[in-house]
Amino acid sequence: MFVSPTALLGPSVLRVPGATLHYRLEGSGPLLLVSQSGDGDADRTVDLVPHLTDAFTVLTYDRRGLSRSRLEHPGRTTSLTEHAEDVHRLLAAVTDEPALMLGCSLGAVIGLHLAVRHPGQLSTLVAHEPVAPRLLPAGERARHERELAGLRETYRADGLAAALPAVARSLGIDPARQATEPGLTPQPMDERRRANFGYFMEHDVLAVLQDTLDPRALATLAGSPTRVVAALGETTPTHAFDRRCGTALAELLGTGTETFPGGHNGNTTHPRAYATRLRTVLGTT
Repeated sequence: MFVSPTALLGPSVLRVPGATLHYRLEGSGPLLLVSQSGDGDADRTVDLVPHLTDAFTVLTYDRRGLSRSRLEHPGRTTSLTEHAEDVHRLLAAVTDEPALMLGCSLGAVIGLHLAVRHPGQLSTLVAHEPVAPRLLPAGERARHERELAGLRETYRADGLAAALPAVARSLGIDPARQATEPGLTPQPMDERRRANFGYFMEHDVLAVLQDTLDPRALATLAGSPTRVVAALGETTPTHAFDRRCGTALAELLGTGTETFPGGHNGNTTHPRAYATRLRTVLGTT
């Protein structure tokens, strides 16, 4: 039994301590949770999910503080361990079996916390370029933490127009030269996305800077029931912070890396090719 018989396909809500989470189930087969980063909510994967639902029951959700996932105390920063507990409760509500997880960027860090805190709840975690400075050597970690803090201050001082290109540069994304697959669903920077981006910059970037992820605990995952796959974007520059974190994760676990189409946000720019690669990595093709 992959999905609980009480779990309904379509949109649903789950009450968790301090918040109400909006989530959606689509498809049939083993449960695959897709956890986004940045301002990405459940709708950000609208082009990826249809290429997965013939093989998986795909679970997407709005991270607390974004879109329809409401907070009891909106001004409070949620830690990454709390985000991981949200995912723990969400998975427990919809399945009684170990789940698959694709975690992208911040979503990958949430998945790493989950794998450490709840061994066996995930069978495989594909961690695509985790934004996790604590994986890096001390000097490099400090440099990238300053970089993240600077991005947050840019947003607070100069707003969205200044912060967006700065964030893209940090992640190795060049919007002017970024290749995409044809026929993608438009995702304009509308009012909801602006609010989500603001929440991410104000609270989630701070959560990354305050994170308690323990590389020693992560190293034990090499012998745990959870298979962790360190994933890198094909076009992400080798010097970029996010790629360096993914490479460091693989070194810590003593594994290789898997390359996925596109760059840091390849799941949205190349959803068809990304889904094909994900299915291969998960062993379903």
